[in-house]
Amino acid sequence: MMKKKSIPASKPFLILFLCQIISALDVPLDSKLLEELSQPPTITHQSPKDYIVDPRENIVIQCEAKGKPPPSFSWTRNGTHFDIDKDEQVTMKPNSGTLVINIMNGRKAEAYEGVYQCTARNERGAAISNNIVIRPSRSPLWTKEKLEPNQVREGDSLVLHCRPPVGLPPPIIFWMDNAFQRLPQSERVSQGLNGDLYFSNVQPEDTREDYICYARFNHTQTIQQKQPISVKVFSMDSLNDTIAANLSDTDIYGAKPVTERQPVLLTPTGSTSTKVELRGNVLLLECIAAGLPTPVIRWIKEGGELPANRTFFENFKKTLKIIDVSEADSGNYRCIARNTLGSVDHVISVTVKAAPYWITAPRNLVLSPGEDGTLICRANGNPKPSISWLANGVPIAIAPEDPSRKVDGDTIIFSHVQERSSAVYQCNASNEYGYLLANAFVNVLAEPPRILTPANKLYQVIADSPALLDCAYFGSPKPEIEWFKGVKGSILRGNEYVFHDNGTLEIPVAQKDSTGTYTCVARNELGKIQNEVHLEIKDPTMIIKQPEYKVVQRYGQVSFECIIKHDSTLLPTVIWLKDNDELPDDERFLVGKDNLTIMNVTDKDDGTYTCIVNTTLDSVSASAVLTVVAAPPTPAIIYARPNPPFDLELTGQLERSIQLSWIPGEENNSPITHFIIEYEDGLHEPGVWHYQTEVPGTQTTVQLKLSPYVNYSFRVIAVNKIGRSQPSEPSEQYLTKSASPDENPANVQGIGSEPDNLVITWESLKGFQSNGPGLQYKVSWRQKDVDDEWTSVIVANVSKYIVSGTPTFVPYEIKVQALNDLGYAPEPSEVIGHSGEDLPMVAPGNVQVHVINSTLAKVHWDPVPLKSVRGHLQGYKVYYWKVQSLSRRSRRHVEKKILTFRGNKTFGMLPGLEPYSSYKLNVRVVNGKGEGPASPDKVFKTPEGVPSSPSFLKITNPTLDSLTLEWGSPTHPNGVLTSYILKFQPINNTHELGPLVEIRIPANESSLILKNLNYSTRYKFYFNAQTSVGSGSQITEEAVTIMDEGKMAGILHPAVGAGKGYSEILFATSPVMHTVRPTFYKVQPLYPRIRNVTTAAAETYANISWEYEGPEHANFYVEYGVAGSKEDWKKEIVNGSRSFFVLKGLTPGTAYKVRVGAEGLSGFRSSEDVFETGPAMASRQVDIATQGWFIGLMCAVALLILILLIVCFIRRNKGGKYPVKEKEDAHADPEIQPMKEDDGTFGEYRSLESDAEDHKPLKKGSRTPSDRTVKKEDSDDSLVDYGEGVNGQFNEDGSFIGQYSGKKEKEPAEGNESSEAPSPVNAMNSFV
Repeated sequence: MMKKKSIPASKPFLILFLCQIISALDVPLDSKLLEELSQPPTITHQSPKDYIVDPRENIVIQCEAKGKPPPSFSWTRNGTHFDIDKDEQVTMKPNSGTLVINIMNGRKAEAYEGVYQCTARNERGAAISNNIVIRPSRSPLWTKEKLEPNQVREGDSLVLHCRPPVGLPPPIIFWMDNAFQRLPQSERVSQGLNGDLYFSNVQPEDTREDYICYARFNHTQTIQQKQPISVKVFSMDSLNDTIAANLSDTDIYGAKPVTERQPVLLTPTGSTSTKVELRGNVLLLECIAAGLPTPVIRWIKEGGELPANRTFFENFKKTLKIIDVSEADSGNYRCIARNTLGSVDHVISVTVKAAPYWITAPRNLVLSPGEDGTLICRANGNPKPSISWLANGVPIAIAPEDPSRKVDGDTIIFSHVQERSSAVYQCNASNEYGYLLANAFVNVLAEPPRILTPANKLYQVIADSPALLDCAYFGSPKPEIEWFKGVKGSILRGNEYVFHDNGTLEIPVAQKDSTGTYTCVARNELGKIQNEVHLEIKDPTMIIKQPEYKVVQRYGQVSFECIIKHDSTLLPTVIWLKDNDELPDDERFLVGKDNLTIMNVTDKDDGTYTCIVNTTLDSVSASAVLTVVAAPPTPAIIYARPNPPFDLELTGQLERSIQLSWIPGEENNSPITHFIIEYEDGLHEPGVWHYQTEVPGTQTTVQLKLSPYVNYSFRVIAVNKIGRSQPSEPSEQYLTKSASPDENPANVQGIGSEPDNLVITWESLKGFQSNGPGLQYKVSWRQKDVDDEWTSVIVANVSKYIVSGTPTFVPYEIKVQALNDLGYAPEPSEVIGHSGEDLPMVAPGNVQVHVINSTLAKVHWDPVPLKSVRGHLQGYKVYYWKVQSLSRRSRRHVEKKILTFRGNKTFGMLPGLEPYSSYKLNVRVVNGKGEGPASPDKVFKTPEGVPSSPSFLKITNPTLDSLTLEWGSPTHPNGVLTSYILKFQPINNTHELGPLVEIRIPANESSLILKNLNYSTRYKFYFNAQTSVGSGSQITEEAVTIMDEGKMAGILHPAVGAGKGYSEILFATSPVMHTVRPTFYKVQPLYPRIRNVTTAAAETYANISWEYEGPEHANFYVEYGVAGSKEDWKKEIVNGSRSFFVLKGLTPGTAYKVRVGAEGLSGFRSSEDVFETGPAMASRQVDIATQGWFIGLMCAVALLILILLIVCFIRRNKGGKYPVKEKEDAHADPEIQPMKEDDGTFGEYRSLESDAEDHKPLKKGSRTPSDRTVKKEDSDDSLVDYGEGVNGQFNEDGSFIGQYSGKKEKEPAEGNESSEAPSPVNAMNSFV
């Protein structure tokens, strides 16, 4: 009877399976087979479900799939077909479904928000991707708020609120000081999970004015900064001193000392709270307490233990972190804050929910016609997910009917399938926390048998071990497998064989007679195929003499034997181990063919020694223990170098060998490790001793190889660990007989030095290599590939011979043979040389120049004929030089440049050209002799480029309302200048930039008078030149119109910030650029309020407006809800500091309540107002847009809104940018140092408000040359203290804006009216 069983998965040579399903075909992972079989589509790669994209970069939505035939792709967006052909910004990658949405041409990423789904389809079905939700990341600006200094008594608690802007994804929060150093945190001071900074109790050292909260938006690579927060701690000692200074000696005074307090929780509040977390996420629980002394936090889980290996404590044990949470982690967690005065606790009830997760995901099903199968889709979650099925992307309820298919809940049952039953099925498991979508295809195949195991594969097995012969196969229906032995053998049966389901034949105990050829036959109703494999049985490897237990005295010698027997066709390797590790790297351990010897044994050599014998088929080992014992006590040992050997004797003299023996000298308590034998050639080099060989220290006789015609003397040197002995006395001399040379000269070469000669060189033989007297050389040569006889000459013992009268650069066959008085050396080998080179004769032809851009050109030429090179072709040289500049028409000194292109190259690139210039070039071929003639000069011209910056910009003659500008043309115009572009904008006393004005000036002008300017106003100018290609780099300058002296004396200027919650008192300053910032006072108004809330409601929206009195930088929000409803108020954030807002998405005919609030003002809100939206319009109602009264009303509203926008714009331009404080002593945190752009990390800071090179006023203390001239390298008023030559800017709310990139700046901005941070153009390093 035949047995069948499955091969264990641990055996590495078994075939892997593509799919493994009940009652289905197994398709082996054979690449050729998979390419030939039809297969429904399979999604191989797709973008994540929640895909947050960078709004500054192109959007790439991944969708890759495979199938046979290759699938086609289509997309839906928000549930409807997405026709990419109708949107020129959207393209699909070739042979892929990946979409690329180009937003670099001015389109907004927000326009492509939505839910996308990809479908991959071929003739056997359709697979679908997950719903991919595309959302652009957002990094809004910090809300405006007025921060009051915090004055706190020593020992009290304090919370500094961060309140970062809400971004997508949320920002990372950290606290630093003005020097960009992290604020130290401890058990007393720490940052909470919400970003706030908590002080359990304040100390005098907490006093400082630069507590700064930073928000880092990783996705857009921006960092924003909150305004610095000031904290002043009043200590009791200073308070007592103040009281004492104001009281007499008889008065009793004294403030109460710092009072210790028991713990009070700062967060969370109350005694209990709840927390919901999803399975697999990280659970973070937090408790921060106030108290003096500082409380210590402890965590426990009620009714259980905190999970081991998944629980971590962070933030000085104030945060409990449990990773990879599961439903078992639900329960009550108690935090206890304790100090010496008492304790307080808080219980957090944690509930762990779960998005769907797979228990059994559906797997691909490959069936034969008429077979049955099932698809199973089982998922779990909390709450329990619902299961729904789709077929080829369509809900199965409305999909085309298939009589072989039956849906039973989470299972689809297939009965008696046919080829038309092939399809892709989708299983969707979803609950309120998410969904899972899996594609699984049903592929019905009818295929004849195929055998995938290579033909005539050889298997080698050790006797008495199992033999596994593979027969990997495929067919549909599943083929039957039979095995035969021999060409005409009968089918194999019986208990001595095991037949596995995957076709493998197993011989459990292979014997010598199992050797032979085995045939595997696979057949089904569509055909039959067979394959032969071969089996060889090898003898096992054995250790016939194993190492034995040894006991040896310290400093003695020990040897272990390991003699093996193995199959003659296998090559064994022997490895010795000590205590299952490699042998020490010590020369005392000598590994022989059959043994291991340890010299000078020490205590550390004690252990187990193992001999391991490996072949390609088996491995055996044997071990023995070495025990080291102490030697008998001995007197103090003196170690020294050995004495020299003596009594040298030469015996067994032969023509080419001799035996040398000696007697070793005293070892001097250090064993001799080896002997060095040296020789002297008294005939050729008397007095010079040469190294001959060396032998182990246990050997005192050596057989030495000799050379003919040498008068030998030998001496021996003994070596031990201490050093080398003195040489022994020389042996008697022995003169060997002469003989003809054994070898010929080496390194024979033939290189011509002149066009008509051939110089043959070689390395002469050394004296003892001559083997006899009269050493000479026979030099032979003949021209290669010509039927000539060898020409020979015999020369004396030299190393060079010159052959004259040769043709120029032709190959020669050369050989040099040694000879002496007794005969010739063996026939030498031939080498190829060349006669001398001459200069090339022909110049390269057909030289063509292709100008790529204004600084780069490509030159082509035809190669010269090799015969005309007359030497070794080394390459081509291109000479090129600038003839003249096309813009200036002036010639200059010609400086030729040379580029060399190695080898037979016929083109090259010419970099570093100057734009708009005329060039000439020629090409020459180069060989070892030199350069050939030049090709005719080729003239080419480079196109125009953008100009360099104007050479200077000088502003003179300031008057009340005018300034005179003078400039110099660019040093490198790089073309014909078409015009100059001048941009300028005013700067108010708070360093805010006003509207930007642009003027285009003819290229032939060099000065300009600007009139109708405001008196006593600072202006900033940006100036650059243009060619037809574009604008060049710009330079900047600032200047001030002079003051009206008649109006200045004793007159107080109106406040720049009037109406913004404070007033400014300015002192008169000089009209020139001042170095002292004007003094001003900001007065906080009392009783901030929001009043006169009015509404104008339409059918689905309402305009809300209000009046505000209070501090500047208030950040407003609007709350609204259905009137009379108990639902929570809905909240909308107002963009910027506007005093109006539009509520959208309202229900027609509904009464709403509304109120307006300002964040950061202790929860201040306005009174409520009630309004009602208009009723829904009837479908047949007259269109009011055509009514005259409605048109008039809309015109009035539009005029009113225009007036409001103008007022807001004027007020906004009076706002300010806070100038960056100069850093005289930059002790920056190493983590925020700028890095180079080329390593892909962070770079310098630049202005966010403007992409221009410099768009902000000069910093305090800036200096300008007296002639008002700004050159390109001088126009740098950037924040150099924040990086390496960098620009930086603080936004009007004090936030620092930067980005990790190094993009080129563009145009100056005219304002910033959005709460959304604009795309920054340069970077600030990550701080955390």
